[in-house]
Amino acid sequence: MKKSFLSGIALVLVGGLAAFRPQLIVPPIQSTASRHATSPKNIIYILADDHRYDFMGFTGKVPGLKTPNLDRLASEGAHIPNAFVSTALCSPSRASILTGQYAHTHKVVDNFAPLTPGLKFFPQYLQKAGYKTAFLGKWHMGNTDDDPQPGFDYWLSFKGQGVYYNPTFNINGKQVIHKDSSYTSDLLTDYALKWLGTLDKTKPFCLYLSHKAVHADFQPARRHRNVYKNMPIQYPETMYLTASDTSKVWGESTPGESKSTPGPNLKVNMADMPNWVKQQRYSWHGVDYLYHGTINFNDFYRQYCETLLGVDDSVGRVLKWLEENGQLENTMVVYMGDNGFSFGERGLIDKRHMYEESMRVPLLVRCPAVVKGGTKVQQVIQNVDLAPTFLAYAGLPKPTQMQGNSFLPILKGEKNGTPYRTWRDRAFYEYYWEADFPQTPTMFGVRTSRYKYIFNHGVWDANELYDLQNDPQEVNNLIRSKEHQEIAKDLRNQVFDWLESTNGLQIPLHPIRQKRNDHRYKGNY
Repeated sequence: MKKSFLSGIALVLVGGLAAFRPQLIVPPIQSTASRHATSPKNIIYILADDHRYDFMGFTGKVPGLKTPNLDRLASEGAHIPNAFVSTALCSPSRASILTGQYAHTHKVVDNFAPLTPGLKFFPQYLQKAGYKTAFLGKWHMGNTDDDPQPGFDYWLSFKGQGVYYNPTFNINGKQVIHKDSSYTSDLLTDYALKWLGTLDKTKPFCLYLSHKAVHADFQPARRHRNVYKNMPIQYPETMYLTASDTSKVWGESTPGESKSTPGPNLKVNMADMPNWVKQQRYSWHGVDYLYHGTINFNDFYRQYCETLLGVDDSVGRVLKWLEENGQLENTMVVYMGDNGFSFGERGLIDKRHMYEESMRVPLLVRCPAVVKGGTKVQQVIQNVDLAPTFLAYAGLPKPTQMQGNSFLPILKGEKNGTPYRTWRDRAFYEYYWEADFPQTPTMFGVRTSRYKYIFNHGVWDANELYDLQNDPQEVNNLIRSKEHQEIAKDLRNQVFDWLESTNGLQIPLHPIRQKRNDHRYKGNY
């Protein structure tokens, strides 16, 4: 009886203890979306110079070209094949990226125009919202040289185009010299990662990494020299059209090269190919005298590809840092070119003009919180759309002066939303004549999914209309075609309606303040 009584007491005590035992609270598993919502929304914008839209490994355009890190951005994020700049020139395009405005609005219309007082850059808005911001690399805009600019907590730049080896950087106002064959693309990435390492990981940041590469004159990193010395070159089919001697060969021959000549299916209208295009072949920006004949075409082409490898390495190092520091999933990484580049199409070198290889740019977006891997965005995106998109990702409204729009909903795939219904299906373009390169005229134009119209201003020359579906190489000018007169008229009206609605009917002029021997410059310095 006693034993049974004690056993009962024991059971009561055990039960009571169990009733008062602290419960183990297991927190609910946080979803990926929830983690993104509570993590800082970081932004890394990587800008390359003169990188044309199709020179990436995954496009298959250039046999042998490898860009594993750019390929990774495309496979883990979005590739935007219809990305265009509104002006295919360094300074105007960069100003459009920073301000969200067209060149005729921000008025940085060439590589020497001064910054308009009162311009606001998107990092200034991010800075006010609590972002830590940094700019590293090529600024090259107007009269600012390498001076620190508003909106950035950390500043690193260089004068003008800069150099590929042994650069001098302006780091937060102090000139810092680098020697020992130090390579600019690598140095910019070194400093970028060092700055990232100083940040509070609980606070958002915006890193603007602006490479000098791949601007001419191309100089690859030492580890990349001659990597592509045996790369076969497939000359553009239109390269020979404007040549007086079609048997001419550019540079040394390499086994496997395609000495392309116009095929039987290429319909060409040489009578209405603008004279400025035909004549530019024998200039600084033409294949027969490229950069004053200092390099042959084959070496030029291959060195461009080799120099691009340094940029791809930079992208890989940035992604690795994000991964190692737990920031990869909550950071929007955007890669873009400031304009495209011609490699012999119609005998042209360089950019500035409105042909596809000049106005079209690579645009890749990796952001798991926003876009699924392997996405291909078909909408027309322009450089004026970048600033509003970054602000929207940060949860900030678009400032009224910005003329671009956020394509964030498009990245998210919100097909029922307003952006899908109202998003533009065409790209507008402008370029203003430069005294340094007078062979390319002022031009305005519009590109739709089917047609491209180019108005060549101020020259006694043909305007241009191309059917991109049937003439992707843009060599059959339909401007005099009877069947296309209504299309040409409509597109011309669209161009001038765009200019009028955005206050662009007056060509922005500014004093020429550079010393030249030409009599036209006397009194301007």
